Amino acid sequence: MDSEYRIDVSEVNRNIEVADVIALYFPLLRKTLLMDLRTNKVDGAMIRVVPMANTPEERFQSLVKMRPRFRKPDSITIIPWPKYVSSLADLGIWDRIVRRYADTGSPAIVRKCDRCYAELAKLEDEEIQRAITGENYETMWGQPGSAEVEALVADDDADDDFDEDDDLDDLLEEDEP
Repeated sequence: MDSEYRIDVSEVNRNIEVADVIALYFPLLRKTLLMDLRTNKVDGAMIRVVPMANTPEERFQSLVKMRPRFRKPDSITIIPWPKYVSSLADLGIWDRIVRRYADTGSPAIVRKCDRCYAELAKLEDEEIQRAITGENYETMWGQPGSAEVEALVADDDADDDFDEDDDLDDLLEEDEP
């Protein structure tokens, strides 16, 4: 998955440095890391893992509901992330995100960043496990997933006429005329 897509890391980092509202979405997970760095006297910055929106307008509307004391943002920077979650850290992007939140002066929001990263990593692990086992996935070739193969093997074992306790020599002698 990771090697197929090229990401302009410098452009992603530039957007993280300047944008107030960023939607970093993970198509495989159908989730978005929604980051809103706007603050006021009541509300601090926000970072949250949310379901992926179907349209930019839907994202605007959901953000207004989540942050009612802020007006609708002028823009949302949308960044697709078709790579592994760990690649954010590997490429230094996650450090930029955390640093940007640390600059708000709130240790609580930095801890929230860590929880969001852990949540995304867990969701990714679960999705990969589902892909391996075939849960919620269908192969293009119509071959069964591992759960189906295990069931077939178990069924095949039940049909075995050969008992391991049988003496192999006795079985061979019975076949001779």
